[in-house]
Amino acid sequence: MVTIALVGTLDTKGQEYAFVRERIRSMGADALLIDTGTLGEPLVEAGISRHDVATAAGTTIDALAAQHDRDTAIGAMGAGARSIVADLAEQGRIHGILALGGSSGSTLAATVMRALPVGFPKLIVSTLASGDTRPYVGTTDIAMMSSIVDIAGLNRLSEPILANAAGAIVGMANAHAAFVPSAASKPLIGATMFGVTTPAVTTARQRLEELGYEVLVFHATGVGGDTMESLIASGVITGVLDLTTTEFADAHIGATLPAGPDRLLNAGKAGYPMVVSLGALDMANWGPMETVPDRFRNRNLFRHNASITLMRTTPEENAAIGREIAARLNQARGPVTVMIPLGGVSAIDVPGAAFHDPEADAALIAALKAALDPRIRVIERDEDINDPAFATAAAEELHRLYADT
Repeated sequence: MVTIALVGTLDTKGQEYAFVRERIRSMGADALLIDTGTLGEPLVEAGISRHDVATAAGTTIDALAAQHDRDTAIGAMGAGARSIVADLAEQGRIHGILALGGSSGSTLAATVMRALPVGFPKLIVSTLASGDTRPYVGTTDIAMMSSIVDIAGLNRLSEPILANAAGAIVGMANAHAAFVPSAASKPLIGATMFGVTTPAVTTARQRLEELGYEVLVFHATGVGGDTMESLIASGVITGVLDLTTTEFADAHIGATLPAGPDRLLNAGKAGYPMVVSLGALDMANWGPMETVPDRFRNRNLFRHNASITLMRTTPEENAAIGREIAARLNQARGPVTVMIPLGGVSAIDVPGAAFHDPEADAALIAALKAALDPRIRVIERDEDINDPAFATAAAEELHRLYADT
């Protein structure tokens, strides 16, 4: 029988947690209530009390209450619950985790859940789930469900939503408990992809699989690159095919899908082999056309779909981006090769396409090459990035680097 950890403030949401606990038990699972409240007395008895949680954080409920600082209390209780839950999961005493909350409850729950490994079932029912969930999910596999109404009592809308959440976490926990992963014998490679570099990454992935690797492909949407970096830092990924570095364009311009602070750094720190290219550096990303800032309205804009507007980067922007990428690659302790597609860096940066701009591409390439440490190998090829010959060459170059390390 699986056990679900229910983490939340039982002084304000005890009724809702009691309802979810009973729904979980009705499905043949068990539930462990972990109280993170610091205000009034809990409305339902917890399996792990708020005093236990505060102790795990190196403090007491009385000390937290005396500070009259909600943010401090949330931080402390989150840290205590995080430690407790991580230990319970490692001991195999819990098999999934569920939390309910608004901004504060979701923040605390996310702090707890981010301590758990990828694949461990995690679900937050939140009033924030229909907005920007990146502050909560980050680079993890936390699932968020919109609560529709505030989590303030039980009613004809909240009850079915909470019942569904209970069913979802029990289903995930049972599936996770029964899952037998395939043998992890192949080296794991991280690759980055965008819609406009999909042919390149698909071809490269297939070639690497033929050569005996397993490839994880990450959508280069800011959080995608950050997720890959976190898995590199943890040692899960030990080689990188970073064909799509478009996030650096968004970071430079201040657009919607920026590279995080660790992009292009973790593999270098670890000494893992890297093949890096310039995929989709011809563009920065905005939302729908009406969301493009006024100062960019006269730029070369391309409606990718109803939700995404692409903006062509200029020669000046590309030169700055090239220097930034070089500065990061120069810190690498392991082998690095930069693959340059002279025929275009995306599907729409080829002759006759919307973002074809040889001057901008030349500025990118020149600045990158000028700033790169001479020890970093540069391979220039005449094809565009999506040409199968270019993609195959990139995969085989990574294989060569991997074999030599």
